[in-house]
Amino acid sequence: MITQSELKQLKTGDEINHFFIITKFEIKLTKTNKEYLNLELRDKSASVPAKVWDNIDNIKNKITEGDIVKIAGLMEEFNNQPQIKITSIRPVKDDENISHSDFLPKSKRILDEMLNEFESRIEKINNPFLIQLTKNIFNQNNFSKYTKAPAGKAWHHSYVHGLLEHTLEIIKICDLMCDVHPELNRDLLICGAMLHDFGKTEELQFDKNFDYTDKGKLLGHIVIAAMEIEKEIMKISDFPSDLRNQLIHLVLSHQGKYEYASPVEPKTLEAIVLYHADELSAKTNAYKSAIQNDENTGNNWTRYLPLANTSLYIPPNDAQEDKPKETLFD
Repeated sequence: MITQSELKQLKTGDEINHFFIITKFEIKLTKTNKEYLNLELRDKSASVPAKVWDNIDNIKNKITEGDIVKIAGLMEEFNNQPQIKITSIRPVKDDENISHSDFLPKSKRILDEMLNEFESRIEKINNPFLIQLTKNIFNQNNFSKYTKAPAGKAWHHSYVHGLLEHTLEIIKICDLMCDVHPELNRDLLICGAMLHDFGKTEELQFDKNFDYTDKGKLLGHIVIAAMEIEKEIMKISDFPSDLRNQLIHLVLSHQGKYEYASPVEPKTLEAIVLYHADELSAKTNAYKSAIQNDENTGNNWTRYLPLANTSLYIPPNDAQEDKPKETLFD
């Protein structure tokens, strides 16, 4: 277990004497063909680029991506972004009693509460084929992986238990839409919400760092989930073919557009609801995290976010209207 100031709290000019995990490791060349190390380092709170300019030959074969290292250096700024200039770097020692779990961010929601919420929602499914399918897929081994997985490598819900948190948000949005629009098939939509990102348990590795597996790079989580659903449906006698097609369509279309890597676009009411519920949960979480990461910089705007194609406004922390009210009359 480590006790050190969080990376997101460090400011330009601060000295670094911290343990980090290496999330990117590259050997690059300067304009004069001199080698340097281009790294990305992270703790639970944030990640930041880092450079090693000197003594590369003594370092480059001793560390690699996924390693835990002890860093000494200085927090600098490059192109208006924080960056660590490393003066010394070494692998962690066994007697320092530090593990990869010390550096992986976790959901702020209480895990037991999320587990109970998910399991109770399965029990509310009425369609016997869908409840059987859901229980088969979320067997003990699969469910254990599912509840630990992040929802993404970096963009949204990118922390341990993030996939479970993201799914529960989508379920709530879908349930609300079913209340507003009773024409929706609630069981089908909720089952699709539960299964839409199931493939991320195989697409991502999350024991030492968040990254893509070989299977994830080759197939992607959408195809992985569709294949698993098809396999389990084949084990259930008389599973209706139309129900099968509509459920797999939910999974295949949940990213909404071909340019977003969706194999098909939404073609049912349930599919369009799931797509927008997924977008709402993912982007709200991603934007919120971006604001929280930059709220101590003293700026009114976040850094430019390429995936959002914009910077985001950071509201004042002391805004009275944002303070929680104890009663309706406060």
